Amino acid sequence: MKSFFQMMLAAATAALLVACSGGEPKPVKENGGVKPIVLGFSQIGAESEWRTANTRSIQEAAPAAGITLKFSDAQQKQENQIKALRSFIAQRVDVIAFSPVVETGWETVLREAKAAKIPVILTDRAVEVSDSSLYVSLIGSDFVEEGRKAGRWLLENYSTGAGKDVKGDINIVELQGTVGSAPANDRKKGFAEVIAADPRFKIIRSQTGDFTRAKGKEVMEAFLKAEGKKINVLFAHNDDMAIGAIQAIEEAGLKPGTDITIISIDGVKGAFEAMIAGKLNVTVECSPLLGPQLMDAVKQVAAGKEIPKRIVTEESVFPKDTAAQVLPTRKY
Repeated sequence: MKSFFQMMLAAATAALLVACSGGEPKPVKENGGVKPIVLGFSQIGAESEWRTANTRSIQEAAPAAGITLKFSDAQQKQENQIKALRSFIAQRVDVIAFSPVVETGWETVLREAKAAKIPVILTDRAVEVSDSSLYVSLIGSDFVEEGRKAGRWLLENYSTGAGKDVKGDINIVELQGTVGSAPANDRKKGFAEVIAADPRFKIIRSQTGDFTRAKGKEVMEAFLKAEGKKINVLFAHNDDMAIGAIQAIEEAGLKPGTDITIISIDGVKGAFEAMIAGKLNVTVECSPLLGPQLMDAVKQVAAGKEIPKRIVTEESVFPKDTAAQVLPTRKY
């Protein structure tokens, strides 16, 4: 048996260890440290320069923030995104984030995430749901305002540029984004709202180019066959479709940016190169570099903190006369 002195010494030593550690000994966590936050992210695909830059921003920001990223590419199919979200739920990730390919059809899977107590953050695009508590925040651009910016530039600059000699109606063709997607719906809405102030500006053709360069070229070819030289303005919902359309315009023997004023949205490097070449008149910025903002939000949400329901990125408008100066500063 231990002597009374030995028992007292052991008790004093234990008390000293507790005092020095500042309280009860803490359990050792995974790998001897704090378990990293696990984020499940479902990306739409790789349909454009913008989307590729968006993916890169997220994939680089996650490890820099100490976050474990589980990444899924939906290849522009909603059913693939829903499968990915259900997989993340089954894996019990800490936070789910995704950029929805379309606005509707998410109610069921988002309710499943809520039932599993996994918070969901939307990036870039919105969803239409009956209960806004199914997601904690939307991080990204104001697409309606982007459409308005495009419309304002047209009203303010057309009469002093390529349209100075146009008499009567000003005929616009529109290359829409993916049918049912938030940027396609909202950019169309914002643009139409602004040009309605001047009845001379009329949209005579509007069709989806699915945000891709190849489809943009294909649809523009159809527009040119149907309307020919009646077309005064092209409004493309993204730069990739505009660049595809530029190819179609040149092949039709016309000068893009001169014979047809071209307005697009995103602000990718390809658009700045087209502006420097005089083939694109203006691009409205839509920044894809959402990775750092997303990781900051993920950390706060994982810690149980509240974040704003809507986080809007700040963006600019770049007409072609600024392109040469701005291009070297572009990161995407």
